[in-house]
Amino acid sequence: MSSFLTRALRETSGPPAAIEVAANRVSGASVEWHGTQPVVASHAVELLPDGALVPSLTAHNAADRKAVTAAISTVLERIGRPRRIGLIVPDVVAKVSIVRFAQVPAREQDLEQLVRWQVKKTTPFPIDDAQVTFVRGIQSTDGQDFLVSVARREIVEEYESLCAAAGATAGIVDLATFNVLNAVLAAPPAISEATDWLLVNVALDSLSIALMRGPHVIFFRNRAAESEGTLADLVHQTAMYYEDRLQGGGLSRVVLAGAAEHDVHHAGDVDQLRRTLEQRLRTTVESIDPRPAAALTDRISAAPALLDTLSPLVGLLLRHRETAA
Repeated sequence: MSSFLTRALRETSGPPAAIEVAANRVSGASVEWHGTQPVVASHAVELLPDGALVPSLTAHNAADRKAVTAAISTVLERIGRPRRIGLIVPDVVAKVSIVRFAQVPAREQDLEQLVRWQVKKTTPFPIDDAQVTFVRGIQSTDGQDFLVSVARREIVEEYESLCAAAGATAGIVDLATFNVLNAVLAAPPAISEATDWLLVNVALDSLSIALMRGPHVIFFRNRAAESEGTLADLVHQTAMYYEDRLQGGGLSRVVLAGAAEHDVHHAGDVDQLRRTLEQRLRTTVESIDPRPAAALTDRISAAPALLDTLSPLVGLLLRHRETAA
């Protein structure tokens, strides 16, 4: 069975192609290696009918299986009909949290039981129905942090079955924002363990914010797009939490992803959103760009919306790549 949020953000070797199933579209890409340089060899996007896919933590997501399967099949055909793929699903499919243990059991089985017990009380469905995975995070004098992802097993299997119906096996299933992070982490030079930075990822149906310390997530929040308050307000609240509760010493960079692709449904004009975030955070906000991690072929134009779309795909495909310090 595939692993949902596999054991480290960039730990496992990547598949030959990746597919992302989002609320409004299916996208895909493949990567070729030219010596030591990864290059995006092909990509495709197929829009979904309104309401065909409704991402949810607790309910079935594919309201129109036929339409979603057809879109996946079309994208697979346009990127070379790969049989083995990595699959990216919307952030709202999982509940993500960070837990800390003063003492960590030596046995993996005991650790997994402890993690499941810890997240059981905040999981909105029976823990026996959940697929729980975790990543070791920051270690401090107070204990060891773990980034934990909880999803209903049948919803993960639903996405896998959509790919299977289109003729592909999903060997890895992972969240969109984690793979945007992977795209940043895969680009040289390597990010220092002591570097604090922020990713803001805008999706059609939700907003996600990840506070990072080097390669480790130290804060993660996802909220539905229709929630009260602007994205800038949410980022400002996160920045205050970073300063007050996480003793943050300052953000070295802020990366904005997804805004160009989705026309910033949540906050208006992209440039205005960037200016607002820069005023709130008092630092420059850069747009996501996967090209430092994987070059584009000459025939692929680099429109901002395309860079947004390619970033999680590149992140999944290069999740195994080690970067030099």
